[in-house]
Amino acid sequence: MLNEVLKQIEQRKRFVLTSHARPDGDAVGSTLACCQILRAMGKNADVILHDGVPRIYQPLPFANTVMKADRVNGSYDAAIILECDSIQRTRLQGLEQQFLINIDHHLSGRQFAHINWIDPKAVATAEMVYRLAREAGVTISPMIATCLYTAVLTDTGSFMFQGTNEHTFALARELVLAGADAAHCARNVYFGHSAAKMRLLGAALSNLHCEGKLAWISVSHEQMERCQAKDEDCEGLVNYALSIQDVEVAAFFRELPDGRFRVSMRSKGELNVAAVAERFGGGGHECASGCSVGGPLSDAVARVLGQLQLRPSAE
Repeated sequence: MLNEVLKQIEQRKRFVLTSHARPDGDAVGSTLACCQILRAMGKNADVILHDGVPRIYQPLPFANTVMKADRVNGSYDAAIILECDSIQRTRLQGLEQQFLINIDHHLSGRQFAHINWIDPKAVATAEMVYRLAREAGVTISPMIATCLYTAVLTDTGSFMFQGTNEHTFALARELVLAGADAAHCARNVYFGHSAAKMRLLGAALSNLHCEGKLAWISVSHEQMERCQAKDEDCEGLVNYALSIQDVEVAAFFRELPDGRFRVSMRSKGELNVAAVAERFGGGGHECASGCSVGGPLSDAVARVLGQLQLRPSAE
């Protein structure tokens, strides 16, 4: 399928690239890197993200070239959608008329495009972008390597998620050899938070609940407003609940303005949370997934926790 993707790229000139709304590190890093790879191939390429680039990823090379918009305008020969399972999750209008190329590594990936390259064995979508560059004969510059390394770092949970192995570190080594500064990438991701996020973390931890191997935290829409927090400030908060020694699975419930709840789930490997997220129309990784459920909070917690029964993760 990689060869088919390259064939379709070679036949076209102008591309728009995007990923899911509220982009994470793999979404941002892979999209930025893929855009520069296309340009190195002599193509015209633009990146459009519905929510723009979150604060902690703004130091990445090329991040200032990303357009924040609700609609794709302009004449393009194709749209490349990375690390995303549907057009709807991009929250961009105007993609329906485009020739679509889908590049994703999630088990829950869907074949919604004209060309679908889905590889669940890849450690991150960034790995697939790296392979695309190698196959196309494009040199991985230090700036491209920085984007890809950041994507790998974040999508593996700092090399902690299940599935991290010698292949993961071999890829990281290749990117560092290509010029990625591993320490600098980590500092931007883990020491680049806003004061609002720290206030929100305090609010979330004040609602910490533990029940055996399961822990969950929550924030209300009112707490979000009081902390002056943005959507991106919620990223990673669930990991603080997961960091408790005997906890195997953690969930974070964030109330939306319409009363629904966005749920982030994390696992240390004993439970496949992607399978749970899929039951609610979401998806993701075995150890990191998300979905949305109806409120109120008591109902949302009951529904999700009722599915978080510890069992062996799927092979």
